[in-house]
Amino acid sequence: VAIVVTDGRPQDGVQDVSARARAAGIEIFAIGVGRVDMHTLRQIASEPLDDHVDYVESYSVIEKLTHKFQEAFCVVSDLCATGDHDCEQICISTPGAYKCACKEGFTLNSDGKTCSACSGGSGSALDLVFLIDGSKSVRPENFELVKKFINQIVDSLEVSDKQAQVGLVQYSSSVRQEFPLGQFKNKKDIKAAVKKMAYMEKGTMTGQALKYLIDSSFSIINGARPGVPKVGIVFTDGRSQDYITDAAKKAKDLGFRMFAVGVGNAVEDELREIASEPVAEHYFYTADFRTISKIGKKLQMKICIEEDPCECKSIVKFQAKVEDLIDSLQQ
Repeated sequence: VAIVVTDGRPQDGVQDVSARARAAGIEIFAIGVGRVDMHTLRQIASEPLDDHVDYVESYSVIEKLTHKFQEAFCVVSDLCATGDHDCEQICISTPGAYKCACKEGFTLNSDGKTCSACSGGSGSALDLVFLIDGSKSVRPENFELVKKFINQIVDSLEVSDKQAQVGLVQYSSSVRQEFPLGQFKNKKDIKAAVKKMAYMEKGTMTGQALKYLIDSSFSIINGARPGVPKVGIVFTDGRSQDYITDAAKKAKDLGFRMFAVGVGNAVEDELREIASEPVAEHYFYTADFRTISKIGKKLQMKICIEEDPCECKSIVKFQAKVEDLIDSLQQ
């Protein structure tokens, strides 16, 4: 086994010699740091590439890969002892393997790792719009991780006309609606559209994006439903190049539940300004794009909106149902 760590572009050829090494039975792992050339890592590494190519933003966070290699090189009977394997709630060891499980009251999602508290009843109806930073500083390889982050959250929802609707907006120096609320009626179509999203690669006009969310994304003409909770998830990796205060305040004043997710050079004061109260539960920050899946896990739990059974609307609905049943019995 060989582990190659590099933070730049090679000054000589790697493809042929790497192929010879692999042909000789050497298993090669390639780790890229910082501004590495990802194409080079793929030329070096053994197949399957998903298991043999890794990337970290800086050397200061490279230690997070140690669990992966401990598992790869050691025969461990209790695999859950080495980490949670991205299981959101419970990791259960089995002979030579592991499986994920959920606490009582939760169900395991189709990804086999995350759990959902949303039962799919009327209480899980919501209109959810992502505002995604497509600025040049994000970089193409990280933009792909952002797409996975979006789809990780989509996986936890019950998507339908009566339950969750999802919209997607990308912003950089301008704002572009990728798809409005309600255009796609199931998770599969939403995730396919997210994967096809093209990277804008310009500036960071977060204020302009928030204004678009208020004026357009949550409008009835763009698929929003009256009386359904509105949730906005704003993702950014840097300081906004325009003014955000007024738009951020207006979004919250209108009753939108706003989550702010920042990575890398994102400004935490701006994230807090965007986030709903209590702020600590609505804003998230990480230095490394590779760890945003952990934020995704936390968001999955927080965006499930359950209806209060004591609300007047529920009582009226119950009363009407009972009256209908009494009428049918009398007949």
